[in-house]
Parts: sequence; C-alpha cells; structure tokens
Amino acid sequence: METPLSVLRKYWGYEHFRPLQEEIINAVVSGKDTLALLPTGGGKSVCFQVPAMLRDGICIVVSPLIALMKDQVEQLRRRGIPAVAIHSGLRRDAIDLLLDNAIYGDTKFLYVSPERLQTELFIARFKQMKVGLIAVDEAHCISQWGYDFRPPYLQIATLRDLVPDVPVIALTASATAQVQTDIAEKLRFAEGYAFFRKSFARDNLSFVVRKTDNKGEKLLDILRKVPGSAIVYVRSRKATVELAGWLQRHQCPSSFYHAGLTFEERTRRQDDWIQNRTRVMVATNAFGMGIDKPDVRLVVHLDLPENLESYYQEAGRAGRDGLRAYAAVLYQEADVSSLEAKVKQSQPPVEYLRVLYQSLANHYQIAVGSAEGESFDFDMHEFCDRFRLVPVEVFNGLRKLEEEGLIHFNESFFNPSAVQVLVDSTRLYEFQVANARFDPIIKTLLRLYGGEIFSSFARIDEALIAKGLKVSRPVVVEMLNHLHELRILVYTPSNERPQVTFVIPRQDVDHLPLDIQRLEMRRELIFGKMNAMTEYATQSFRCRMQVMQDYFNEHTEVTCGICDVCISKRRSENQGAFKTIREIILKIIDGKSLTIDQLEKAVNPADSELFVDAVREMVDEGVLVYDDASRLQKSR
Repeated sequence: METPLSVLRKYWGYEHFRPLQEEIINAVVSGKDTLALLPTGGGKSVCFQVPAMLRDGICIVVSPLIALMKDQVEQLRRRGIPAVAIHSGLRRDAIDLLLDNAIYGDTKFLYVSPERLQTELFIARFKQMKVGLIAVDEAHCISQWGYDFRPPYLQIATLRDLVPDVPVIALTASATAQVQTDIAEKLRFAEGYAFFRKSFARDNLSFVVRKTDNKGEKLLDILRKVPGSAIVYVRSRKATVELAGWLQRHQCPSSFYHAGLTFEERTRRQDDWIQNRTRVMVATNAFGMGIDKPDVRLVVHLDLPENLESYYQEAGRAGRDGLRAYAAVLYQEADVSSLEAKVKQSQPPVEYLRVLYQSLANHYQIAVGSAEGESFDFDMHEFCDRFRLVPVEVFNGLRKLEEEGLIHFNESFFNPSAVQVLVDSTRLYEFQVANARFDPIIKTLLRLYGGEIFSSFARIDEALIAKGLKVSRPVVVEMLNHLHELRILVYTPSNERPQVTFVIPRQDVDHLPLDIQRLEMRRELIFGKMNAMTEYATQSFRCRMQVMQDYFNEHTEVTCGICDVCISKRRSENQGAFKTIREIILKIIDGKSLTIDQLEKAVNPADSELFVDAVREMVDEGVLVYDDASRLQKSR
C-alpha cells in the first residue's frame, strides 16, 4: 500500500517533505477541501501532485499560466507520470483528441487554462471523466479582491455540481485574509475545510531598500558585496538589454530575458544562468515563474513593483536553499510619481475598452456571435499601426479585457510541434500502401518517434524529419498538414507568437458586457495596493519583514533583525561596536586589496550585518573604493 512518503520517494526522489506538505497532502487524501497558502519556494505543486497519485481517477489542474502548465507537464512526464495541458493556441481537433485521451487513455494529470472551463467541448468531456481531484493553482485569481483577478476562475465552482464528491485543493503564494475567505466561498468549500498557512517570514532573507540618485553604481556596489547568482528586475524589455550590456562592460557576467525573445534564446539564456555560466539575469517579470534555482543570493528591483504580492513572490526567489540572501529595491524620488502614472495607465477608461474590442473584431474580421474559444496570432506593431493606437495603451487594454473575461492574451509562449496518429497500425499500413507518396514520411515518423505517436501527442522536429527524407522543412510541413486534413493524424505546428483568444463569442460593442461597478472597485483596489508598496519602500522606521507580514494579515511583534531598518536600529544602539568595526577595517585593509569575503574573514566581526553596513557606509563616504577586480581598498 503506497503512502504519501513512498510516492514522494518513488517519483520525486526526495526523502522528506518540506514543512506543511505532508499535512496538506493527508487532508487532501482524506477527501477534504483544502486551502494551502505557501509562499514562493514552499513546494506547492507536490501538495496536489502526490495526493492525486494516491487517489483513483484523473487530476484536473486549473492554472492561468501556460508556461508554468507546460513546465509542470514536462516535469511529470520525465518522472513517468502521464500528463497533458490544454490551452489557447491548440487546434480544436488537438484539444478534442487530448480530452479523449483523458477519458479513455492513461492520462493522470490534465492541466487546463480557466478559459477552457467555459466551453461546451470541455464540459461534455468532463462529464465522462473519472475525476479524483481538482487542483486550483494561483487560486487568488478567483477573487476580485486579489491583484490578478480572472473571471473565468469563477467557472470552477460549476464543475463541483458535476462531481460533488470530489475534493478541491486551492493553492496560492500570496493572499490577504479577504482573498482567502473569497477563495473558499467562490470554490464552495465544504464546512470544516482544511486550511494551512506557512508564515510569510523568511528567516534567511534580508529585505533592503536604498534611495539613490545613481541606481547603476548602487547596483554594482551591491553585486560586489553579495557574491553569487542574482536576478535584477526592470520594467521594460529595452532596459533589460541596456542594463545587461552596461554590467558586462563593468566586468559583471550578465544576460537579459524578456518575453519578446525566441523560445530557443530564452531557453539558452535561462540554462546559462541556472548552470552559473552567467551570474546576473536582467529581466522583466516574465522571468522566474516555475524556475527552481535554490542558490539565488540576490534579487534586485530597479523599479518600484506595482504591489506587495508580486514583489514578495519575485523577491522570494532568493535564498530558497535556506542560506542568507538579499532582496533589494533601489528607488529615487521620481519613481513614486512614475509608478503612480504607470498604475493609472493600467486602468483604461471604459470607452477605450470598447474601441479596442471593436478594433480586435475588425482586425480578425469576426462576426458577432462567432469565434468562441478561437485563438489568433497577434502582432502588436501591425495592430497599432493599422488602428493608430499606442502599444502600451493597447497592452493595458488587453489585460483589462482579459480581466473582464472577454478575451485571453498570451504575451508570448512556445508551443512545440506535435503529432498523434488517429488510426490503428493496420489502417495506417493500408493507407501507406494506397498512398505511396506519404509512405516515406510515415516510416520516418515511426522510426523517430515509435509507438508513442499512436497513444499520445509526441513532440516532433520538422527539420530532423526533413533531413531524414532529404527534403526541405516546408515540404515536411505541407505533408503533415495534408495528413492532418485526411484525418490520418493530428498535427499541431510550433508557435511562439503572442495570441489573442476570444473567451466568449464576439460581442456587439454597444452591448459589451463590462461590469462598470467592478471596474471602478478594481481601480480603487489597484491604487490601494500601489500605495502599500510605496509605503513599504519609503518608510524607514519599521522592520520590513514585519510590514510584509502585516500586509498579509500575519500580525507579529517579532522583528527580523536582518533588514536594513533593523540593522540601522541595531547600529544606533551599538555605536561603539560599529565604530570599532570601521577602525579594524581601516587597519586590515591599509595597503591591501581584498574581496569583501576576505575582509570579513580577517575582521571576524561578532555581527556580520553590522560589518556589511560599515563597509557600505565607508564606500558611500569614499573611504573605501572597489578596484577593477571588485576588491576593496583604501581610497588614495
């Protein structure tokens, strides 16, 4: 008889659970509705994947992030667990086949985007599935009080009417008390449901805020003081390129990452960083979700984030190995008004939303009442040029139309080419005999991908097939499309372009179902979250971890002792020790050049944080300087 621990060992290779994981899993296995609030790095996926392996039937996983869905599906497959994902961008017949596999095949995990829950196709097939568990990832999206509200999440509750005895587990990394209550209500959790919350306190993560007029120099200063892998978040794609180049010129191995790069380029840059071939990744917030790199020592934000929820998630990517790590925000006075303008821009007026929706319908020539569930490639520059619109305003408008449940906008994701044969081996052989021109490509598919293409979708490489056939890639694509039309196989070509999906049938713009009252409430909520973020950054009297915990309704009188505010207070209370550390530093470094690690070892301070603060102050004053090799020395 398998147990949660035996399943963990068998498929994941771990000997022990992380804190709270086993308790959450036991609650789910026993059939209880469960809400799990686990901050970033807490191992949320194991909390539904392990109990799903112990329960009969398929596990339906609702997730809003295609990249994360695809990443988890690949991880499960590598462990020998059958898993598939259904999302916008797939052909209808491919979705049809994947749903059939979920009913009649051995699929154990079916990942589905929330928009798909509303379609008749999904509901009809769901009724035929033997469902053992429903997992709701990023569950804060169900609440209009959350920072990332998605109306399609509200459809999850309707699934419960079809399978009333199936438990639901909802997971999120950040949710206020109001959002927690809303999740349980909207998912119709049974009375006495299980609730688990891991503390938001991170004993090893030092939160730091620095006000500076020269962010570049301050960033270099921090990178010199904190060795190891780092992420630097900036707001725009252009800024990632420029800053990474600037850091390279200052002998700091850096790369950049944003959603506009090709899949191959994103993968290469990400792998270089994960393998520590690149030290610093300069990125937009498109980077980091689903990446398991435990030894990140530093996360720096060069722009004020829009809310504390997203900041806590991004900062929490540092120090997952439990060792000391730092999360820093660098800001200047103008950043506060800049953030306010950006947040204001993110809440476009209703009339603009109507204009944008009509432009989309005209662009794709969609008639009223049609296109439900259909996806279209979206070229921002082409669209804006055609309708004389401003890209940043269009981007914010698309996000708001998505928030209203009218469309789904994928900024960029990679969907690899795949095929699945629809006929059995006998019928396929008969087709080959009768259609000699397709015989070589079918034989090549069977040789390269084996029997897998009969039972499930297999990833394929058109260039590799073309090489084997000694033809061009376009010829292979043409033949695969022909076989697709003949219903011999289902072929889904690769795609990594941004896409717009019409979640509901195209509406008459004069009767566009916009919830005006909710839009106004959301506007006030977003501004309130922005103000909380600004207050966090600009205040300098209260422990930053305490401020963070208080925001998430985890009230405590305990201070972290390692944030910049706590260190500053300790320094003022220990002026003698601070002065002594400065004097020792000057004696040791006289005539020498030392790295900060070498200097700390030589000083051997009783309080490491006071030492770091002393070095920072001495560099700021110009008493110490860094040489070209990032070693400290006395200024001349």
